[in-house]
Amino acid sequence: MWAGKPSGVITALNVRFRIRSACVPKLKLHFQIFIALALAVLVGLTVPAEAGFLGASVAGVCEFFGSLFLRALKMLVVPLILSSIIAAVAGMGSGVQLGRMGLKTVGYYALTSLLAIVVGLVLVANVQPGVVDGRPAKDLIGLSADTAEVTAEVAGRSQKDVVEVFLRLVPENVFKDAAEGQMLGLIFFALLFGFMLTKIPERHGSVVMSFWNGIYEIMLLITDLVMKFAPVGVFFLVAKVVLTTGFGALRPLLSFTLVVIVALAVHAFVTLPLLLRVLGRVNPVAHLRAVAPAMLMAFSTASSSATLPLTLDCVERRAGVSKRVTSFTLPLGATVNMDGTALYECVAAMFIAQAYGLQLSFGQMLTIVVVALLTSIGVAGIPAASLVAITLILTTIGLPLEAVGLILAVDRILDMCRTAVNVLGDTTAAVVIGRSEGETGILASGG
Repeated sequence: MWAGKPSGVITALNVRFRIRSACVPKLKLHFQIFIALALAVLVGLTVPAEAGFLGASVAGVCEFFGSLFLRALKMLVVPLILSSIIAAVAGMGSGVQLGRMGLKTVGYYALTSLLAIVVGLVLVANVQPGVVDGRPAKDLIGLSADTAEVTAEVAGRSQKDVVEVFLRLVPENVFKDAAEGQMLGLIFFALLFGFMLTKIPERHGSVVMSFWNGIYEIMLLITDLVMKFAPVGVFFLVAKVVLTTGFGALRPLLSFTLVVIVALAVHAFVTLPLLLRVLGRVNPVAHLRAVAPAMLMAFSTASSSATLPLTLDCVERRAGVSKRVTSFTLPLGATVNMDGTALYECVAAMFIAQAYGLQLSFGQMLTIVVVALLTSIGVAGIPAASLVAITLILTTIGLPLEAVGLILAVDRILDMCRTAVNVLGDTTAAVVIGRSEGETGILASGG
């Protein structure tokens, strides 16, 4: 007699709860992250870094929780990259289909990185941030090397150091590369594994394929869990940066910083939207709305690899690109498509050359372009990794490594900006490649 009543009451309560939940609009993730960013800046500017909280400094608390969130994101990267690429490549079936998409993706990435470098080169050559009041800024910013010595060193350099970038393509130990975050070799292994998976008998291949698909689905579920804490993680990460550096670090290198930011903005809001409109035939504004959470996450973490789980989610669920395309293009892009990084490396090298009073020849400028393009491919998708690449560029063209110290003060802020552009470039590639593969539902709601 009473058995059915509790069930009915529970059902009624569930219905009422769902109606009430539906009536209360849930704040979208990118708004949550944006609010967290604003609060972090406010806290960073108003609260002293040495202020105490439960026996620890506020900066220390922010660093702890920010690092905890960043570690959770990085925990996802290796299994997500391996499972998504292997499943995507094996799912393509024929080598012809894989080759076609691979050529499109690599060609598109090379094009956008080259365009980014050209934008940076044009701006830095015309604005000349390394020249102050008509004089090289060498003495004003404390560079000790003699201009004549630097000029002689630049003239005598070769490009043999670039070979190291290609060596990293093939891992000596795939587990070691995974542990050290060397994604270039890991991606090469995943591509090779997925391709060879299509060559073995189906009775074995189907089992292995099912395994990697299962891993991929599990990683998406874990990603959803971690993303629930994204606004909190963003708050602590950004608050720590503002607490420890503030905005005073921008002042000594304001001209250089502005050139980088303007160049990144031109690439992000002019070059990439034009490619979306012309090649992808989609609305760039709708695309920007769809991937805004991933860009904000990239800005907050300064890591395209750590942002990859959210990037995949945005491009698949919000932009409507198929899993077949995103699983191939986005993990690959998180390692090899570094538009913002390539642009930054080029501008930094040119700025340093100008600061020493060097008049670079066309061949030397071309060397900077080529090395910036190649090193951006090999840069790990983690904070400050491009400093290593800039060191390689300076070594290649013969500029003193002391100059790297110039940009350390502003590197973290610019790292956040260029990482957001890197992720935007990856998502743009996924949309363009998806459209080229005949997909029609991409950004349909945005026109």
